[in-house]
Formats: sequence, C-alpha cells, structure tokens
Amino acid sequence: MVSERAAKVLRELRSDAHTDDQLAALCARLLDAEGLAVSLVLDRGLTELVWCHGTVSARFEDLQFTLGEGPALDALTFARPVQVPELAQVRTGRWPALLAALEGLPVRAVFAFPLVLGAITVGVMTAVRSRPLPLSREQADDATAVARLLTARFLGGEHDTPQVLHRAVVHQATGMISVQLGRPLSEALMRLRAFAYAHDRPITEVAQDVVARRLRFKDDETGPHVPVRDRG
Repeated sequence: MVSERAAKVLRELRSDAHTDDQLAALCARLLDAEGLAVSLVLDRGLTELVWCHGTVSARFEDLQFTLGEGPALDALTFARPVQVPELAQVRTGRWPALLAALEGLPVRAVFAFPLVLGAITVGVMTAVRSRPLPLSREQADDATAVARLLTARFLGGEHDTPQVLHRAVVHQATGMISVQLGRPLSEALMRLRAFAYAHDRPITEVAQDVVARRLRFKDDETGPHVPVRDRG
C-alpha cells in the first residue's frame, strides 16, 4: 500500500507532463530527501546517470562511480535495497574509499533501491539526506513502488537512454586509455578511476583531459601504467 502522496507522484511519472529533472525533484520530496539520482546499467557493467536532483546528489554519484563502491553499487550487485540511515555508523571496511572521500559533503544518510525485474537489473535509484534519519515504513514502501514503476518505464522503452550521455566523456576516455595501454576496457576504467581518486578530481574532469589529449596513460621505466602529461 502506497501513500496518497506516492500515488500522486506515480501518476506524474506515468504522464509526459514533466521533465526528468522535475520528476527527480518530485521523487526526492516524496522521500524527504535533499537529493535523488537514477542511474541505468549499460554494457560492461558501467552505469549512466539519467536523473539527478541536487548538486550534492550529483557529487555523491560521481564519487560512487569514481571509486566503484557505495550503497548504489551494493544495491545493484545484490539486487536489493541498501538503506543507510546514518553513514557515521558504517564500519570503515565496508566502503573505505567512499567514506574517506565524504568529508565536507553534507550526506548523512543514503537509501539505494535497485530497479529490477526478475533476473534483469535495469538500474538504481539513490536518495540522500543531509541528516541521519531512517526512512519511515511508509517512505520505504513508497520508494519501492517508485522503483518498480521506473523499472517498467525504462524496460518498456518509455524513456530512452539520453542521446547526450552524462558520462559520455568517461566512456570515450576509457576507450582511449584502453588503446594507450593495450588493456581491456575494464582495466582502463579502473586506471581512470584510480587517477581521479589519487588526484582528488572529478572523474569527468580527468576524462576531459584524456579526450583533449592533455593527459595520456602509458608504461614507462618508473612503474606500470603510469599516467603522464602529454607534452606533444
């Protein structure tokens, strides 16, 4: 049973009266969250951000994507909701890199709901709060209902993957690094993520440097696969 507020949001999701940004904002308000994002699963296990409400949510999604760990990744891996009402209480070993990178980011609670139908995993919806507070039972039921509708929406082709992908530059840079290193795409993405994390830069910004040929990855005598500035 969903709440009356959720029933209204579900009707809005079924209509074509709103933009994706507006729908993301509606879902965020429904869950009393400052931010909400929806990412779809692409080939090779990559995810693509298709909905995002709030700059904090966008930054949190970027961190999860860069580091390859977090509530959304666990929700996708295990195909079940991951609710973290107080991030400060999470043991360090669960998401070590992510927890260390969250300093200064006003995210205190995270709730990730996978978009799944049977064995098919479509994506994940992630809501963030700036205060440590669990979802109420009603809110959790509402979130589940929204996730189910979004699953049907994306599977049914009612929403195409964006023609201009948010992370298109990351996918392009990954391909370039794969060629530069002579390594699989999965390892190329890992190298890109590692460089972004080590230099405390957004992964899209680093990817732009790679695509613009300001940065290339190659082997040299100092060690394997060392990223170096392209002087030429």
